[in-house]
Amino acid sequence: MKLTISRKMLLSYLVMALLTVMASAYAVVSLRQLNDLTYSIISQDFFVVETSKKMMYALLAQESAERRYLILKDPSLAEIFHERNREFAQSLQDIAGHPFRDYADRQAQTAALAQQYAALFEQAMTLVAENRLPEAVALSEGDGKKIIESLASEVRTMQHKAEKNIDARMNLIRTQGSNAAHITIILTVASLAAGISLALLITYNISVPLKKLEKATSLIAEGQFDHHPHIDRPDEIGRLANAFGVMAKRLKLLEALNIDASPLTGLPGNLAIERIIEERLSAQRAFSLCQIDLDYFKPYADKYGYAWASEIIKEVAKILLAERARAGLRDVFVGHIGGDDFVLIAEPERAETLGRRLVDVFDEQIRPFYSAEDLQRGFIVGKDRRGNEQTFPLLSVSVAMVTGDGRRFKNALEMAEVTAELKEYAKSLAGNNFVKEESLNAGHPEAT
Repeated sequence: MKLTISRKMLLSYLVMALLTVMASAYAVVSLRQLNDLTYSIISQDFFVVETSKKMMYALLAQESAERRYLILKDPSLAEIFHERNREFAQSLQDIAGHPFRDYADRQAQTAALAQQYAALFEQAMTLVAENRLPEAVALSEGDGKKIIESLASEVRTMQHKAEKNIDARMNLIRTQGSNAAHITIILTVASLAAGISLALLITYNISVPLKKLEKATSLIAEGQFDHHPHIDRPDEIGRLANAFGVMAKRLKLLEALNIDASPLTGLPGNLAIERIIEERLSAQRAFSLCQIDLDYFKPYADKYGYAWASEIIKEVAKILLAERARAGLRDVFVGHIGGDDFVLIAEPERAETLGRRLVDVFDEQIRPFYSAEDLQRGFIVGKDRRGNEQTFPLLSVSVAMVTGDGRRFKNALEMAEVTAELKEYAKSLAGNNFVKEESLNAGHPEAT
């Protein structure tokens, strides 16, 4: 079997992959063991330590409540005693509710002592109620004290055992972690050594053409799609170089197809328009979107032809750019959606200024695009969609303005939809019109 470049590389990758899998598998197993130890410390030993502290606090609170009760005979102290006794019992149940085999032998014994202590306190309360205080005190100082000491001893024993388990498991984690790190490093170094050794065997054969391909890639990234690496080889790299040349031609074609600017007006297209609207919405500052549409454009195009219709579209773009420059409104965005649709995006006052200016100068600017006869008549004669001869008004312009501040509209599509609806209303009015949504919503349609 002939060892082609691809087969040599595949062989080196397989060796590296095998060693890498071995290192990874060992690391995963080691991490799983360390994770189990860590989980035991957190979910068992630390839990027991913290619970033991709570139990000791509850135990001391019970003892304090008991002694104060014998002195003050206050029923609220008895309630405190019972509440702390229940907390103590609940803590025992919390420990019992987990699979803590290391502490199982202590749970039952401690629970029995806690019950004895509660029963002893009830007995002392009965003696106090019978005015036999000396006997109650003797009971507390005798059996009660012994039970308290036994309970405290049991709690401390559980806590100390949990702390010892933490130390032992931490030491085990350190030992296993160190061993795992050493073995993983050894396997990783072996993998790298094997990979480097195999890579050196094939590097010389492919390094020069790969550098040419790297240079060609950089040039293409800079937009120089005509560069070709010119690598004539009968192997995989030669075929890759040929494919690279085909890819460069395809990228050049795709870049030309994906240019956003309108080829007719040179204005930014839909992608740029949507991006600008999204940026303004994200900034959450008031801005206006004006959609501009030519009325009766199709009858004009049908009569005068696509060439003159294109000139009309270019003239509208020139008017917008010229008026923007004349007014010094550099931050006004002018875009071309397509056909006879344009947009303005700017602060409300500036958008309105430019929109109204377009309405004011439109009729005068497009006069050169009509015949003298049509201008004198004030209309053109054309055919409707059914082929019937009909008169149509001269071209007019409709501008619809909608304002947003980043809170009303969720995205550019939603804002554009509202603007399009307002534009349809503006087109229903005769002549050149500038319509603001605020005026329409207030019940006072404003058209200029």
